[in-house]
Amino acid sequence: MNKHRGRTTREGIRIHEAADFAGMHDAGRLAATILDEIADHVFVGQTTGAIDALIEEKVTAAGAKSATIGYKGYQHASCISVNHVVCHGIPGDKVLKDGDILNVDVTVIVDGWFGDTSRMYVAGKLGRKAERLIQVTHDALMKGIEAVRPGNTFGDIGHAIQAYVEAQRMSVVRDFCGHGLGRVFHAPPNVLHYGRAGAGAVLEEGMFFTIEPMVNLGRPETKVLADDWTAVTRDKSLSAQFEHSVGVTAEGAEIFTLSPAGLRTAVQNSATVAAG
Repeated sequence: MNKHRGRTTREGIRIHEAADFAGMHDAGRLAATILDEIADHVFVGQTTGAIDALIEEKVTAAGAKSATIGYKGYQHASCISVNHVVCHGIPGDKVLKDGDILNVDVTVIVDGWFGDTSRMYVAGKLGRKAERLIQVTHDALMKGIEAVRPGNTFGDIGHAIQAYVEAQRMSVVRDFCGHGLGRVFHAPPNVLHYGRAGAGAVLEEGMFFTIEPMVNLGRPETKVLADDWTAVTRDKSLSAQFEHSVGVTAEGAEIFTLSPAGLRTAVQNSATVAAG
């Protein structure tokens, strides 16, 4: 293992110890398990508030804490972003309609370690354009993760995502990014989902961060609503997102938030799509 772990790089990025990977796996596994377990609760007529209440129950039952409740005044155990909401959608009375797509983002704290992940779901029948958007977004995430290895740069991650998405005639949101984490919710670096190959800080074994591309069917521009949380596409086009928390190993990337059930996305009234 890297003898220089436990330090911080000149960019402020923490290099973690080998033992820290176990803590991140525990936190990531719980967050991913919760996303597995809510799949059957996403259906036409359900409210986003009811889904969030279930998530909070599961976090508490596991003896963990929600990282989002109380964060900068936020009062929910998840962010639930429906259709043209890009991220940070606030759960509430919104009733899901047939064909609605939604991202559910959960962050838990287990023994001081943060597990952060999000996944796409659909209520009712999935439309063809939405299905393709979801597939491209998931594939983009995995292409970003494939670029994670010591010696590569954060620009390599962003470039891999951007090049793939734009080749599919979709756009990458630039207003939000991934982030470092570990025993804190947000830390350096900012992980951009676009960029130039070879640019940015060099990846080192022991770095922990999220990769969480947001992809729009239309243009990339977003705006934040008056609640100061909800970000939407300016052109009202559909948006999708997937997020994993990863650690850099000598061989590449270790994903902390893989679905224990092998799920990628929950599709009601259709076959559940296995993880890619």
